[in-house]
Amino acid sequence: MTPEPNLADVVARLRRAMRRAARTADPDNTLSVAQLELLSCLAENPGARPSRVAQLLKLAPNSVTTMVTGLRARDLVTRTSGSEDRRTVELELTESGRAAVERYKHHNAEILAAAIDRLHPAWRHLIASAIPALAELVGAIDQLAETGPPHTQRP
Repeated sequence: MTPEPNLADVVARLRRAMRRAARTADPDNTLSVAQLELLSCLAENPGARPSRVAQLLKLAPNSVTTMVTGLRARDLVTRTSGSEDRRTVELELTESGRAAVERYKHHNAEILAAAIDRLHPAWRHLIASAIPALAELVGAIDQLAETGPPHTQRP
């Protein structure tokens, strides 16, 4: 008898399933998940500095620099001098970069809609009801990513 999956297991499996389904839905997409996450981060944080992107994605700054170099070569991202300090760099999506993010989001939405349509109506209702709580959970996890988990006192 297999144990009941916990939330962390289900989220991990959901992420893997979404990645596999996205590859099937858009086989011409040659961007990695990491690249798509970086582009999505820039869509949410236009003009972010590479160091901020690294902080948000919890990546090493040199990893972000390497990805940005590759994304610039593909005309998905631009680097410009900072608006307040010319010594800094700001990152922006190009039209092609925005289109890649929108295509990624569109495929993900289609995958979820098609999968949810296959579920029993009661499960669909429960999932729809859980969306606000899941959004709160995402916010709480984002906070933990910024500040780290609270320290607990040991006896």
